[in-house]
Amino acid sequence: MKSSVLSMISISLLLAATAAKADALTLTLSSPFQVIAGSGVVTFDATVTNDTGELLYLNGDSSSVDSPLTLDDSPYNTGFPLTLAAGDSFTGELFDVDVPYGTLPDFYAGAFEITGGYSSSDQNVIGAADFDVVVTPEPSSLLLLATGGLAGLGIVFWRRPADNPGCKDGALPA
Repeated sequence: MKSSVLSMISISLLLAATAAKADALTLTLSSPFQVIAGSGVVTFDATVTNDTGELLYLNGDSSSVDSPLTLDDSPYNTGFPLTLAAGDSFTGELFDVDVPYGTLPDFYAGAFEITGGYSSSDQNVIGAADFDVVVTPEPSSLLLLATGGLAGLGIVFWRRPADNPGCKDGALPA
């Protein structure tokens, strides 16, 4: 009885090990951490390498990014090949992230996955990468803040000269 239970456990572990397969693609972002001042578009380039000994079909993608940022995957859809031969790699623009005007300075995280497999109908995740976008205050906002601070300091430290010969008891000369 004990040996049959151990056999069942061993078989279950072997089956689970074959199901847990590593990504077939290595997806390397050229700069997974990007900083933008204010609003605009941030471009992410990547190198995708087929780590298998077989042809891989790049059938699609899925992505996510923290709101209010949005991700545009059209560079991947129009620029990347539909297949990647064994051991081959491709480098190009993978996606863009749009940072809308008025986005609060903060740290925003995202993920990008390439789906596909060994046939043109497979939709398995075959490569993935995480990325971060840091939104900082716009330089013009910082300049405005610094100017206001300096003006305030100037008003605090500005004083009328006490020893002005034309003034008597603080009155202006006539």
